[in-house]
Amino acid sequence: MPGAVTAVVLALVIGAIGVAGMVSAASTGAQPGPRLAQQAAGERAAGLRLAGPAHQAGAASRRAVGPGTRAGQSGRTSGVTGTGRSGRAAVSGQAGTTGTSHQAGAAGSSGAGAAGGSGRAGARRAANAAAAGHRLRTSCRAVAHIGDSTSVGMVSAGYLPNPAQRLAAQYADVGVRHAWINASGGRSMVEALPGQVNGYDTARQLAGTGFHGCWVIALGTNDTANVSVGSNVGRLARIQELMSVAHGAPVLWVNVKTLDQTGPWAEANMQRWNAALTQACQQYPNLRVFDWAAVARDNWFISDGIHYTSAGYAARARMIARALARAFPGTGHGAGCLIR
Repeated sequence: MPGAVTAVVLALVIGAIGVAGMVSAASTGAQPGPRLAQQAAGERAAGLRLAGPAHQAGAASRRAVGPGTRAGQSGRTSGVTGTGRSGRAAVSGQAGTTGTSHQAGAAGSSGAGAAGGSGRAGARRAANAAAAGHRLRTSCRAVAHIGDSTSVGMVSAGYLPNPAQRLAAQYADVGVRHAWINASGGRSMVEALPGQVNGYDTARQLAGTGFHGCWVIALGTNDTANVSVGSNVGRLARIQELMSVAHGAPVLWVNVKTLDQTGPWAEANMQRWNAALTQACQQYPNLRVFDWAAVARDNWFISDGIHYTSAGYAARARMIARALARAFPGTGHGAGCLIR
């Protein structure tokens, strides 16, 4: 069992979008097209802002709504303010943090500690050792986690003061030795806010450094919102683009949910995204989908219907790590497409 997860990289958003981490690339800005400009004007009361394309596929430029900060939003937990539609979180402390996290849970192999113990203490040690031996474990020793604002809270000391609850520690607890975590508010796979690297380019640049391991992709909330307002890159095409970077390596994709009933981030658009992910499983035998939408509780959401409370982020981190272990277990065979 590894002692720590190393090389954890975050990209927190403070005020204007800024990315700090292993990879960096300048996004190219562009003025919105007429259709999207009209959409943006209609949504300004909700605090939405338009972002230009991050890159182009052929001659088709990619433009989409980049969510901004809803006016009047205040801090959700101690040390965190301004978590709005894109999770442009203002977290007390540094914008970019690199460090290690400790491994949660007890180490040991099945049966260890039974010998030499007597009475209740010996029985307790034996029970703890047995529990450790039967803990969910993954075959993924290295993991790249790429996410949007719904991942920022899982690595934030403001939301999760206890490091054992954070995502890196949860990955370590299922056997991951090295985790690269890159989370940026408002991120999609295609579009990018000024100064931001989109999901595709983040993955591509990491692969270019020689990364070999499993991928966890927690993107889609902003992508399906962008498609709903007129992006010419469809849902399945976005998934295919990012899957091309994995080159057949194991991929766990976290599906999406909101409580919104109207607008680009409406739950109906999230369901369309989730259907596209399930469809993609037929094309990619290396893809598993963690069905977060089926297990996320409504009381884990804050008032914007998109982001989470501290309890929600703690549960999300724990469940994603365990889903990775069920999708790509250390022994035996993983489950089918949907992981719960």
